[in-house]
Amino acid sequence: MKNNPIYLIVMAALFAFTSCQNATPQKETISKKWTAEQAQNWQTENGWLRGCNFNPSTAINQLENWQAETFDPETIDRELGWAEDIGLNCMRVYLHHVAWEVDQEGFKSRMDKYLDIANSHGIKTIFVFFDDCWNPEYEAGKQPEPKPGVHNSGWVRDPGDLLHRDSTLMTTLETYVKDVLSTFKDDKRIALWDLYNEPGNSGYDNKSMPLLKKVFEWGWEIRPSQPLSAGVWKASLTDLNKFQLENSDIITYHNYEGPEQHQAAIDTLKTYGRPLVCTEYMARRNNSLFTNIMPILKNENIAAINWGLVAGKSNTKYAWDEPIPDGSEPELWFHEVFHPDGTPYKQEEVDLIKSLTGK
Repeated sequence: MKNNPIYLIVMAALFAFTSCQNATPQKETISKKWTAEQAQNWQTENGWLRGCNFNPSTAINQLENWQAETFDPETIDRELGWAEDIGLNCMRVYLHHVAWEVDQEGFKSRMDKYLDIANSHGIKTIFVFFDDCWNPEYEAGKQPEPKPGVHNSGWVRDPGDLLHRDSTLMTTLETYVKDVLSTFKDDKRIALWDLYNEPGNSGYDNKSMPLLKKVFEWGWEIRPSQPLSAGVWKASLTDLNKFQLENSDIITYHNYEGPEQHQAAIDTLKTYGRPLVCTEYMARRNNSLFTNIMPILKNENIAAINWGLVAGKSNTKYAWDEPIPDGSEPELWFHEVFHPDGTPYKQEEVDLIKSLTGK
């Protein structure tokens, strides 16, 4: 989920593989990172995961998805049914601490309801806690209407700029993460906890390191039965990348490039000897397609989670940096698989996905 198209993952020097392998955990933390054997057992148990970053078409952002007034199980059920029909078995879904803060038990109840719906369609879930992308400000209650033709016009960061203004927020975030992890730590419906999406985005760079380190510490304290990870996404964020790769149970990453660049990223990340999960790919304008990337991911036994399922209020059928102010149809959809009525954007793409998933 980029607001900056410069995001090449591949640069061998980025990963400093030898030093990473020999590095010792920092003294102030007690790492409970999985062994390589635990990680491989997870992959054997889960098989080839494939799916989408999922936000129901009726929600503009994470808050509209999870708040009691706008939580929409009927749409979630319908749209996940379309995913099931083409053989998808995993969704990546963003949470938000404000929805929890307003209604802690209700929030967790809605998470449980979502998991019930997804499970009924044979779909596991990757939950995402924090996110450095898009709008820095947010508040509970009614969310804004979409700006015509603007990609993710209403998506909000978590915790965003507030973390750098409110010295007490870190305590709230700790309670939030530990509460959610403790509640669902042995839930077989959850495939993975993605602790922090694109740390360092929106110009934060290393300002995101304290929260990144803390969320791993909180995760280790609870130590759920599911893996913990935070995906690498931008080559220049060397300090963040090093920490993420050294401390994730499963290696996760984003890549919106064409097949040659994506394969090069895979070849580098495979040197860590752990299962790989591609938690974001597929941007048609960028030659990251179902037709040329998904077969590679299946062949490499890498979980394949593309951006977007159904076109809706998030406007992610429009490109990151190419708004269409009158809201007219883009010549080429950037993300998404289905129209809001369930018809495929491209039937040949759906046919390919079904062939790869055995549907």
